[in-house]
Amino acid sequence: MAPVQPRAKRAPRSWDPTLPQWILDYLQTSGFEQPTPVQKSTLELFRGNKDVVVEAVTGSGKTLAYLIPVVEKLLRGDEAAKRHHVQGIIIAPTRELAQQIYNVCVNLIKFHPPSAEQLQHDKDEKRAITSQPVVYPQLLVGGTTKAAEDLSAFLRLSPNLLIGTPGRLAELLASPYVKAPASTFEVLVMDEADRLLDLGFSQELNRILGYLPKQRRTGLFSASLSDAVERLVTVGLLYPHRITVRVRNLKDGGEIQERKTPMSLQMSYLITPASQKMPALCQILEKLDPRPARSIVFFSTCFAVKYFARVLQGVLPEGFNIVSLHGKLEPQVREKNFERFVNSTSSSILLTTDIAARGLDIPQVDLVVQHDPPTDTKVFIHRCGRAGRAGRRGLAVVFLQPGREEGYLQLLEVRQTPCTPLERPEITLSEEAAKQISSKIRKQAVADREIYQLAQRAFVSWARSYIEHQASSIFRISELDWVDLAHGYGLVELPKMPEIKGKNIDRSLGLGIDTEAIPFRDKAREKKRLEELEKWKKEKAARIASQENADAEPGQKRKKNEAWSEKQDAEDLKVARREKKRKRREAERASKMTEKEREEHTKLEDMIEKVRKQNEDKAREEAEERRKERAAVLGGDGKTFGAFGKGKKAVVAEEDSDDEFGGFDD
Repeated sequence: MAPVQPRAKRAPRSWDPTLPQWILDYLQTSGFEQPTPVQKSTLELFRGNKDVVVEAVTGSGKTLAYLIPVVEKLLRGDEAAKRHHVQGIIIAPTRELAQQIYNVCVNLIKFHPPSAEQLQHDKDEKRAITSQPVVYPQLLVGGTTKAAEDLSAFLRLSPNLLIGTPGRLAELLASPYVKAPASTFEVLVMDEADRLLDLGFSQELNRILGYLPKQRRTGLFSASLSDAVERLVTVGLLYPHRITVRVRNLKDGGEIQERKTPMSLQMSYLITPASQKMPALCQILEKLDPRPARSIVFFSTCFAVKYFARVLQGVLPEGFNIVSLHGKLEPQVREKNFERFVNSTSSSILLTTDIAARGLDIPQVDLVVQHDPPTDTKVFIHRCGRAGRAGRRGLAVVFLQPGREEGYLQLLEVRQTPCTPLERPEITLSEEAAKQISSKIRKQAVADREIYQLAQRAFVSWARSYIEHQASSIFRISELDWVDLAHGYGLVELPKMPEIKGKNIDRSLGLGIDTEAIPFRDKAREKKRLEELEKWKKEKAARIASQENADAEPGQKRKKNEAWSEKQDAEDLKVARREKKRKRREAERASKMTEKEREEHTKLEDMIEKVRKQNEDKAREEAEERRKERAAVLGGDGKTFGAFGKGKKAVVAEEDSDDEFGGFDD
């Protein structure tokens, strides 16, 4: 039998030598010694004028995989782009990701001397068109600038590469001054395409595609491809080449296992009651060696992030800075907090929602903790993928409550996202530690009513997100331990919720704290609260006294229509709520309309209002005529009733009846 020849080692991947020297200089300076698999595969096709659909694990280097070909295409011509002509567009789902792509692009083109020279141009002055091709990008995101300001900057600077979110890009392309003809437009890239569709940007994407020529190169990049993305591929790409990069490893027994996350990332789970989650987080941060430089903790709602960002500073181990990031922050605050976390020189913890789960390449993230499993199971991979990027080792831990939630692990296994029990660092759970942390959080709530109210809202919002979980067979609201959850949040009392109605639960949690007496730390707010509370008590006392007096007076006749009035008030309240919901739906629909659709809608509303007013005037006139006819009948000498033998008395009786009832005509 012939001896088995040893398997030859594969030659290490290297950058394509046909890349321009300035790009190779950038890669060498930035420490990218060799391309990742997705970069190697994508560059060969995307540089060669092919449409590509790329599905690759998170943290695999997709940004450079499309930025290098995009920049090359824009510099390929012999002449610079004409003024106000767009040559390339990159679409991202969030402001943070768009900003990150823009920063990487700027750092790249700084190594291209003509483009670097143009970047030095004063952005308040008109940029002159050069004789040779350059890349000049513009960032387009909502919240930081107005659409009119973006258009003014475009006209002044004449960028040829637009990087931004779908809404602002669609607004700019709608302007007649922005041109993207087939003769000059080169390439379109959609990053995190499935997230673009999940966030409801399908209408904006269709508008953008409508402004662009069909003869173009298109790249679609994502860590996972859904059915909606497949439909977008059919509409927006021409004979695309599909690139799928997987990670494989050997399980016990030699079985090959596919993963959707890099091998440098360890994904683990910890089965823990809700009240033990914060003690477990503290132990992980304290025991992990080396101490994590940057950590991310994911919560399910914005209010949960806001609440824990206020109370955890006095709970977590010393030496960690806490930064919050969620969708309800003002755009400027979001950008400031994100930069503060990325540029932090000391150990920092980012408390966030799924807004930071996709695409962001935050350097030196060593630890990701999922306090709440994501509502959408696909987001789990993206959350974990914030750590272990570019070959750096990372740890991702998800907290699961004992019982039915443990079935989540089988679901992850099916989705090729296997998790192992957390063994290092070793976590020791105890009721005593949970009580200490709950007590620390509760003391802050008792000292400041703002924290108390924030805790109530955070808990209610978490319960709502739990109900909406896609894996409803695993995450069942009816099987939760509400008291244990309340201790996990450090609540002073359980809020009034329909989910706990009918259950034998002490909302005060046996603490006996008078929540009405909890003051605001802000003296002005506390003074206003006390004034309103005193006013409410007086009004309540007056109502009770009035009711008691009414019950004490003998023989007092109860108004016949009192019960009817109460029902009418309740009905009026329902009508008001319905109207409020209708107006909210109208506002949401109007925000998604184009200018033309908005104008047509306004015209239709004006027409409906005009018809409604005409109908009301007509009804009023008819009612007035009926009233006059009735007055003429009742205002005579009683002859009308003479046929019934009642004469004038009948008229008086009729008038008394009108005074008592009031009539429906009025």
